[in-house]
Amino acid sequence: KNVFFLMLAVMGTTLLHAQIQTPAPSPAAKIEQKVGLVDVSVEYSRPSKKGRVIFGDVVPYNEVWRTGANAATKVTFGDDVVFGGAEVKKGSYALMTKPGEKTWSVMLYPHNSTSFGSYLESDVQPITFTVESAKMPAGVDVETFMIGFDNLSNHGGTLFLLWEKTWVGIDIKVGTDKAVEASIAKVMGGPSANDYFAAAGYYYTEKKDMKQALEWINTSIAKGNEKYWVLRTKSLIQAELGDKKGAIETATKSLDMAKKDDDGAYIKMNE
Repeated sequence: KNVFFLMLAVMGTTLLHAQIQTPAPSPAAKIEQKVGLVDVSVEYSRPSKKGRVIFGDVVPYNEVWRTGANAATKVTFGDDVVFGGAEVKKGSYALMTKPGEKTWSVMLYPHNSTSFGSYLESDVQPITFTVESAKMPAGVDVETFMIGFDNLSNHGGTLFLLWEKTWVGIDIKVGTDKAVEASIAKVMGGPSANDYFAAAGYYYTEKKDMKQALEWINTSIAKGNEKYWVLRTKSLIQAELGDKKGAIETATKSLDMAKKDDDGAYIKMNE
């Protein structure tokens, strides 16, 4: 009997915690797009028209809208961009809009909550700009709200909002040319100072060709990487090669630099 009642109790507890799953009225969506070399993503919910008049009614004119449904719409930029003419730093933002009959105000708040209301109550001033809206061709009615990307090129694109008979486009400009030029310069310039340091450190640790390790670490230093941790490794390579005098001179220099930086670990190692 005790076992029977225990089973009933467990079944009852399980039923209390069970949840019936049904489709969300405004399903969540996430879209990711590479714009030039910058990753851009948008996370939002997609309400449907369902026979209603949307703009000017369900979504009133000249009032802040969460630009979707449920949680605050989140847009993330993988690097700095110019968004709607405004300079926007890398990061995640809550995307708010204030629809108008011909123009929309767009607001970006640093994203720190899924609550739409928390941004409106915040003292944080958003990045704000205005864009024009356009009417869809006669007979065209978009049932479910959508956000997407269009007009993609190496240097930018357009993030668009589309619902009912209204289209709103926000231009995105990215620094592709600057990024590519920097990449070309880095690759064409050969290995960096840190690359030479890493290679030398690996050769020392694995007790490979110490002469090659010394050449690499000297190149690293010549490229402006004369740091006390670099000199410490050089002193070890010199000692491994039997150059004790040179090793002591290098370690002494490393020690002086470590003392100036008050780095106890490197002071002790050099001593």
